[in-house]
Amino acid sequence: MSTEFIEWLRSRSDDQLRALVTVRPELITPVPAHVEGLAGRASSPSAVGRVLDRLDRFTLSVLETLVVLPAPVDYRALRAQMARALPEGVAAPVLRAALKETVERLRTLALAYGPQSALVPSPGVREVLEAPAGLGQPAVEVFRHHPAERLAELIQDIDGENGDTKEDLARLLGTPEVVGRLVEDVSPQARSALNELTWGPASGRVPNARREVRAATAQSPIEQLLSRALLCATGEDTVVLPREVGLFLRGGRIHHDLSPVPPPLDGAARDRGMADRTAAGQAFTFVRAVEELCERWSVDPPGVLRSGGLAVRDLKRTAAMLDVPEWVTGLIVEVAHAAGLIAASGSVDGDWLPTPAYDGWRVKSTEDRWVVLATTWLTMDRVPGMIGERDERDRLLNALHPDLRRSAAAEVRATALSMLSAAGSGVAPSLESVRERLSWEQPRRRGGRRDQLVEFTLREAEQIGVTGLGAIAGHGLALIPCGGGRAEAAALALAPLLPEPLDHVLLQADLTAVAPGPLTGELRRWLALAADVESTGGATVYRFCERSIRRALDAGQGADEMLAMLERHSATPVPQPLGYLVTDVARRHGRMRVGTASAYIRCDDSSLLDEVMADRRALPLRLRRLAPTVIASKTSRSTLVDSLRAMGYAPAAESLDGDVIITQLDVRRTEGQPSPRQPVTFNGPEADVVAAAIRAVRAGDAAHQARRAPVDAPGGQVPRSPATATINALREAIRQGSQVWIGYLDSQGNATSRILEPARMEGGYLTAYDETRAAVHRFALHRITGIADIN
Repeated sequence: MSTEFIEWLRSRSDDQLRALVTVRPELITPVPAHVEGLAGRASSPSAVGRVLDRLDRFTLSVLETLVVLPAPVDYRALRAQMARALPEGVAAPVLRAALKETVERLRTLALAYGPQSALVPSPGVREVLEAPAGLGQPAVEVFRHHPAERLAELIQDIDGENGDTKEDLARLLGTPEVVGRLVEDVSPQARSALNELTWGPASGRVPNARREVRAATAQSPIEQLLSRALLCATGEDTVVLPREVGLFLRGGRIHHDLSPVPPPLDGAARDRGMADRTAAGQAFTFVRAVEELCERWSVDPPGVLRSGGLAVRDLKRTAAMLDVPEWVTGLIVEVAHAAGLIAASGSVDGDWLPTPAYDGWRVKSTEDRWVVLATTWLTMDRVPGMIGERDERDRLLNALHPDLRRSAAAEVRATALSMLSAAGSGVAPSLESVRERLSWEQPRRRGGRRDQLVEFTLREAEQIGVTGLGAIAGHGLALIPCGGGRAEAAALALAPLLPEPLDHVLLQADLTAVAPGPLTGELRRWLALAADVESTGGATVYRFCERSIRRALDAGQGADEMLAMLERHSATPVPQPLGYLVTDVARRHGRMRVGTASAYIRCDDSSLLDEVMADRRALPLRLRRLAPTVIASKTSRSTLVDSLRAMGYAPAAESLDGDVIITQLDVRRTEGQPSPRQPVTFNGPEADVVAAAIRAVRAGDAAHQARRAPVDAPGGQVPRSPATATINALREAIRQGSQVWIGYLDSQGNATSRILEPARMEGGYLTAYDETRAAVHRFALHRITGIADIN
């Protein structure tokens, strides 16, 4: 650990330290005991790698330049080096402004430190940036495992000098004149091999890389390079271009083409109002699709696979039922599951069923329901777009499969949508444009899987209604972090754009009902019971038939009630054929009663029972005439009812007491509410938590520097106070930064007392500087017996 870095960090103001831990919250999880601990954590490889992953290309390039140039680096030399890589058309003032801001950002992130005249990369940065700007390691590093005899041969062949250390060789390669002469000596084929490695990656593979050759006997192009130390063997079949050679071949430039401004987001221009209305229509459709999915699965739920997912055939059947493509169905299912609206029933042969949360969700307004779904999609770690792919074991990834989780999914969605926001109002950036911008924003995270996640994000955002015609909508912008991330604002922006639900249909003489727009929930559910959907689109067509009318009668509807419902919600008079159909089916419905004998049939019309007994199709039912109006059967009641209906009769089920059984739709729910996964958030720690953490670090650092002896706790009775009063007093002490005296039970149950300077409370623990132990500790809140002020 660099002493200079620790002292520099200690000299930072509280505001600067708070800025540091705000953008790097992992540094205070948990709170370090002192500044030296904070410096050690900030320079650890994992912490450095994490913050480097969040740097844009220009900031990363500035840091790479600091790593490559000899330390310390003067700001003017840094600016001159960066100017050499500027593309044409970028003015010098743009570079000066961007570089000044970037250097200050690197200081804020504790990735670089020191004054303007002596900038130095922070400890740990060089180790993590193993190949800065695509350059290889310095000659001292790449030749460090070569024996002295081999180093002496290389130095002799290069310059005719005597020497046998890697430092001697590095000095020669660091001289541009020497490297220039060596490059001129090799063949065009060898020079071509150098050109392949010049701009990175600086390593390559060749067979028998460790061969020992001299310049005079070298035959192949690779041997010419190895014998002149222009390449160094780092393994049996790997070679690397030393950094000094790479810089010479690049003409002294560290980067090839570097812009301080991000690439533009190119795309088609869209009318903002049209984009918002299109997105609102998609949002409405998506909400209705989720509701229809849950309603259908309430009655006919699919089974849970042994692996925990949804079977391919069930996904196809659901797609046909919703009349959408399979990838859209997968998205609907995954979002509904992540929102807690559907879950596995939990039994061994379980089903995918709606949860009790669905009943609360469906009574909300459409805009509020959409906000729940869109927020869930934005923050969930599942990737519906991967449905149908295969994992590393060549196993199919089904919908709702546990392996559809990807930790980077939520961050990629937020970042990609922020790109759409940056494109400006009414612009629909192309996929390639978004990918290029994202690779500039986060160059260390670019890869095939990340590009795929960006494609999924743009496609799913359009389907859910976050974007319209490829441009981000106003209600979608209100949801993402860069747009405020407020659900209330998103709902308010969406509400005026949604179509008004209709409470009427157009009944026609051909036994159909046309819904010219979205219907209210009550009317839509009633039509789903009393009619079958014939076609969907701009208008939905429902068809009434004997089977659908009987379905409504089985659910407890009466003929008069059904006709009254049709008259109340029809913009046209009820057609005579539809009225005849309802009354005719209702007249025949229930004339025949089915009970259990196993089951029986009774009917006041004995001639109708004569027809049943004479029907050859009734032979499998094993019927027996008990009386002129009663027939018994050994089959179950449900089988008997279904068989008689298949024969053309319309029986009604009867209880043991002789009452007609009103059969409701078999709506099912899971027994309990699933425990939702914690959504991914993108906000840093709260300001008061950051301030408390810095106070604790400062207090611990003061004690660490002064090496203060522990302070004795006051004598007398250990403090005792009610739990509520204790919590309130601790909060006040955190706010004021004051000391308190507490009573505390240790792990053995012994009562002790401590003098503390509380820093923060979270997760049932208090983080504080313990004056009696002269260190930062965490205390379980339930073990604090009481609190008192320090006199």
